[in-house]
Amino acid sequence: MRNPSPPALVPVRIWDLPTRLFHWLLVLAVVGLIITGNLGGNWMVWHARLGLTVLGLLVFRLVWGVVGGQWSRFASFSYSPRKLMHYLRGRAPANAEVGHSPLGALSVWAMLAVLTVQVGTGLVTDDEIAFTGPLARFVETSTALAATAWHKGPGKLVLLALIGLHVGAIIVYHLRGKRLVPPMLHGDKLLPPGTPGSRDDARQRVLALVLALASGALAAWVGSLG
Repeated sequence: MRNPSPPALVPVRIWDLPTRLFHWLLVLAVVGLIITGNLGGNWMVWHARLGLTVLGLLVFRLVWGVVGGQWSRFASFSYSPRKLMHYLRGRAPANAEVGHSPLGALSVWAMLAVLTVQVGTGLVTDDEIAFTGPLARFVETSTALAATAWHKGPGKLVLLALIGLHVGAIIVYHLRGKRLVPPMLHGDKLLPPGTPGSRDDARQRVLALVLALASGALAAWVGSLG
């Protein structure tokens, strides 16, 4: 007897619209930060604005990681070191390839952590020449100078390295026949029937809009403290 053929794959909504918008807005903002930071001078005004934009995006993602679509929630890609080792040995955890794989999750956590540190140090930066972060006056001068050194030196290099690894991983997966970019554009992946999808209806999007406005207002308030 012939083995039954596997069921045909169907489109499943994995990345909800708010998550996709967050992702691409963050990409644009980070690219803008790198460019304006390297140009310096009058471009530092835009560097600061983009930094506050990233602050708002990170606050939004922190909340959306709790109330967003299933595969955007932190709980869906919080893998233990044991599961990560099993994945590296070819034993993928259940649903590891639906949302973020263990390696992909590690990349996301690292990127969010590094961006948080970069934004935090940027807020208290003081280069003693032309730029002072909005929160610099709330910390000691030595702290502001140390934050500036990290922000312009090791922090920037670590961020660039993570971006390089992220882009490299996308290329490698693409060469292996797994396209990661299209699902982050339209939100769907071809998966076996019955795979749970992320909620992405009008009510969820309105919630995301409210959270985005609140996050933006918080970032604007932080910027006004300078």
